[in-house]
Amino acid sequence: MAERPLLVIAAGGTGGHMFPAQALAEIMLRRGWRVTLSTDARGARYTGGFPHSTRIEQVASATFARGGLLSKALVPLRVARGVAATAARFRQDRPAAVVGFGGYPSIPALAAAWLLKLPRMIHEQNGVLGRVNEIFASRVDMVACGTWPTKLPDGVEGVHVGNPVRRAVKERAGAAYIPPGDYPMSLLMIGGSQGARILSDVLPPAIEALPMEILRHLRVSHQARDEDGARVAKYYYEHGIDAEVKPFFDDLPARMTEAQVVVSRSGASSVADISTIGRPSILIPYAVAAGDHQTVNAQALVEAGAAIRIPESKLTVDSLRDALEAVLGNAQGALQMSRAALSVARPDAAEHLAALVEDLAGMAPAPELAEDLEDR
Repeated sequence: MAERPLLVIAAGGTGGHMFPAQALAEIMLRRGWRVTLSTDARGARYTGGFPHSTRIEQVASATFARGGLLSKALVPLRVARGVAATAARFRQDRPAAVVGFGGYPSIPALAAAWLLKLPRMIHEQNGVLGRVNEIFASRVDMVACGTWPTKLPDGVEGVHVGNPVRRAVKERAGAAYIPPGDYPMSLLMIGGSQGARILSDVLPPAIEALPMEILRHLRVSHQARDEDGARVAKYYYEHGIDAEVKPFFDDLPARMTEAQVVVSRSGASSVADISTIGRPSILIPYAVAAGDHQTVNAQALVEAGAAIRIPESKLTVDSLRDALEAVLGNAQGALQMSRAALSVARPDAAEHLAALVEDLAGMAPAPELAEDLEDR
C-alpha cells in the first residue's frame, strides 16, 4: 500500500501567516494527506490550533529586520543551515508538494524545494507581496492570491483563491447577527501582532466617551500586547467598563460571532474572518505595513458598506468614538453592514487552495533522486 502523500506547509511567525496555513492543514489531513508544518520558534506559538496529527518542525531561519549587527551578519549562515537541514529531510521523506505562506521561517522549505525541484507554490494573503513571497514568486510553480488584485512581478501570474479561514471560523460562517439594542452587547478588538499600541491607547477612552445608553450595555474583549495589557485593564476597571484584556484569545471565532462590532487592524486573516462570519467592523490599517497593503486589504469591505476605515493618521479618540457610535447606535445600519460583509466572503477558499495543491502534486514527475545540493 502506497504511503500517503506528504504536504509541507511553510509559514512565518505571525497569525496572518499561520491561520491560513492551519486552514489548509485541516483540509489536507481530511483528504488523507500527511502534513508537516515548517516554522520557527516564534511561529510555533501559533500551532495550538493545528490538528494534532500535524507534524511540527522548527527550522533555523533569520531576518535582517531584527537584532544587532552581529545577529544580522549571521543571518545568511543561519538560513543556509536551515536550507541544508530541510533539504536533507526532504530527501528522506519526499514531499508531494511544498506550500509557503510567507514570513522568513518559510525560506528553508521553499529554498530546499526549489533546489530539489519539488512541486511548490506560495500563497500571498495581502494585495502586495511580502518580502519572502516576492523573492520566491518567480521560483515556484504557482502563486495563489488571497486578495484580488494582488500586485505581482512582471511575468508572474496569480490565481485568486481568497484567504483560507480555520475550521472554527468556517463553522460560524454567516452566523446569525444580533444588531445593537437595549440589551447586552459585545465589542471585540483584535490588534494583530504588530503596531497594536496605538489601538490600546485610543480604544479605551473612545469607549468611555460613548453615550451611557450604549456604554451601560457593553462588554469589551480587548487583545493587547503583553506590555500594554496591565495599563489597559486598569483603565477599563477604573472607568467601570466591563472588559477582558488578553494578549491572545483562543476562542476568537466564538467571540467574533457574539460581537456587535469588531475593531481591528486590516490584516488579511482578520478581514477574512470578519467577512466569513459577517460582522460590522471598524478597520485601522497598520500605517507602516509594506506597500500599505492593509489599506488594500480593507477595500472590499469598505466598498461593500461593511466596514468603516480610519487611517492611522486620522485615528483619534473622537474619530473612533464617532465610528463606534455610528455602528452601535444604529441597529438597522449595523444589520446591513453584517450582511454586506458576507457578500464579499470566500468561505471555500481553503477548499479551492487544497484543490490547487492536489493539482500541483499531480504535475510532479515520478519520485526520483533529485540533484544534490553539491551539484548546484
